[in-house]
Amino acid sequence: MPVCKVLYLGNTIDYMKQLLSILFSVSSFTLSAQTIDKYFESIRKNEAELTAFFQQMPKGGDLHNHFSGSIYAETYINYVVDKDYVINENTLEVRTAAPDGDEWAHFSKLDKEGTLPAYKQKLIQKWSVKDYNGISYPSDKQFFETFGAFNIANKGAGRLDTGLLELKRRALTENVTYIETMFTSIPCGSLNKIDTSYNHLLETAQTKRDEALAIKQLDKLYKLIEDNNAGSCATVFNEELTATHHRLKIDDSVFTMRYQNYVVRVVPPVDVFKSLVVAFESANSCPLIVGVNIVAPEDNEISMRDYWLHMEMFKYCHKKYPKVKYAMHAGELALGMVKPEDLTWHINAAVHIAGANRIGHGVDMAYEHKSYELLRYMAKNNIAIEINLYSNEFILKVKNDAHPLSLYRKFHVPITINTDDAGVLRSNLTHQYVLLAERYKDVSYEEIKQYVYNSVDYSFIKEESIKDKLKAQLDARFSRFEREVINAYSAH
Repeated sequence: MPVCKVLYLGNTIDYMKQLLSILFSVSSFTLSAQTIDKYFESIRKNEAELTAFFQQMPKGGDLHNHFSGSIYAETYINYVVDKDYVINENTLEVRTAAPDGDEWAHFSKLDKEGTLPAYKQKLIQKWSVKDYNGISYPSDKQFFETFGAFNIANKGAGRLDTGLLELKRRALTENVTYIETMFTSIPCGSLNKIDTSYNHLLETAQTKRDEALAIKQLDKLYKLIEDNNAGSCATVFNEELTATHHRLKIDDSVFTMRYQNYVVRVVPPVDVFKSLVVAFESANSCPLIVGVNIVAPEDNEISMRDYWLHMEMFKYCHKKYPKVKYAMHAGELALGMVKPEDLTWHINAAVHIAGANRIGHGVDMAYEHKSYELLRYMAKNNIAIEINLYSNEFILKVKNDAHPLSLYRKFHVPITINTDDAGVLRSNLTHQYVLLAERYKDVSYEEIKQYVYNSVDYSFIKEESIKDKLKAQLDARFSRFEREVINAYSAH
């Protein structure tokens, strides 16, 4: 009996030790959580302190990232200067060679004259939002017109390498470990011979919202596209991208990048569908290409006219390539840009017709038809929203409580924080988190931390092992970051 008592007492002691250990661990965690929360709340009104905090905070991924718009204008300008292209001294248009006219000058000539720095500054202002005064030109036009200017600088050998390495380098400096960038539209010259008469038939289907007619024409087009080597175009593109990705050693122990193909929504229907099929073909067969998207101004006349048809095209391609995921620019609209009734259905259509896995921007959510039902559906089906705070402020003039962030939060839609076009907007991911903390005082540190983890959980990365690695890295980095913050806070 005494032995039993001793054994019982021994088990009790072990049990109590374990319990005390757990309680100490929990209390330490609680104390740490309370301390970092207290510190975070103490700096909410100080932008410099918030910037220092978020610059050091692990930020996971940037899921809404346009490759060409994320490269800073200085990089493009250095390239055209090094190539000694010509610039129109009046309009600032850049070309590879000078047409007739006295207003064109080589950059080398400007350099000799001592005026090159002034022209560089003018180009930065033209190719980004730097020094924009908000008065002399529409902000959305200022933003979108920059991309046409980039074309001349994106065609040269080595530009791809420079851009990819710039994005990686900048990500590492601000503790971003993953980028999912909207990379390019895949060229496929063999598809140029496809009969454009299908445009009229597809436009008729669009006008009548006739799904059966649309599918009938898409079936015919799909066969023509396949017969004209769409698969070969996708294969060539995949091989070249994969070779570049590995040659540059983009992925390493601390950083990962993946790519989305995109299609442009402001061209005739046949062109959209041709590009879309090649994009899906590509994403279906390459682990580095994880999704498809649709880009260009949503309020463009063709974008608005063909929006329903574009959603039907995505739905069609999803049936052909069910494993391919896609995010969609939808609801990047504000009152006054389009007729009020056109604010009521774009996100609905992207979700319910196209079957989008994520929504980019989603700014007109408050105007959407049965928005509460839509929000509940997105939450239930884990359709994340890609929030781009500064982009929405600059292009749409939507910020603070006019922004639907509170709606997405209230209905528990998964949220990610992103840059959109950091180069054009002269911004970065740290800046987006600073805006989030400044403008939305009820968003806690723990909620912000969840947004960071969402950027991995709702990424389109195909390999679960890589997602697991990124989340394990976040665990370790947050532990170190929070310990450093607490130590610094305690010291004061």
